[in-house]
Amino acid sequence: MLEPMAQFFENRIEDYEEHMLLGIDSAWMFYPYTAAKLPQFAGAKVLDLGCGTGLELDYYFKINPEAKITGIDLSSKMLDKLRSKFEDKEIELICGSYFDVSFGKNCFDAAVSVESLHHFTMEEKIPLYTKLCSSLKDKGYFVLTDYFAMSNGEEKAFRDELLSLKTKEGIGDELVHFDTPLTVEHEIESLIKAGFSSVEVTKSWGATHTIIALSS
Repeated sequence: MLEPMAQFFENRIEDYEEHMLLGIDSAWMFYPYTAAKLPQFAGAKVLDLGCGTGLELDYYFKINPEAKITGIDLSSKMLDKLRSKFEDKEIELICGSYFDVSFGKNCFDAAVSVESLHHFTMEEKIPLYTKLCSSLKDKGYFVLTDYFAMSNGEEKAFRDELLSLKTKEGIGDELVHFDTPLTVEHEIESLIKAGFSSVEVTKSWGATHTIIALSS
């Protein structure tokens, strides 16, 4: 049975970090790799989309303890755990959907998202990425680490299965937890259409890739 997105994560808060770090192939490599791609100067302002309990921040604050983080997540329990881990850090946490929250204009030196955005279509992502691109400062950038469909056919199969399950369960537009990753090519296309000036895959671990998109 499909679960609402926030409820899915709140129901699994106790085992979440263990699952993410030990249950996902190459997580022990891609979390520190992602953190190392973020700005390393003191006071860097970074927006974290779908921050969860801050697994990438565990590594980032070791590199840049004076970074200023704005984290957005649907789960209040996830945010509570993140806050308890980094009580001495400068963090603003927002409980809500990053589709709905205002990011502001020219506010952040960088943005990051790890294992969060593989639930949405290109049509849903382009407006989000347009908003994100506008929120970045000149020469700002977005670091995206996520897993992707290996082919157009696989991408379509994921989406078709979700739509079939929603129909069977009588679910409308409610955001539920079900993975529907795009291909890397469609992800890059979404970012370019949103206004990012260049997009590059910098590292891969099987189906998981890190993509860096420059705002200008």
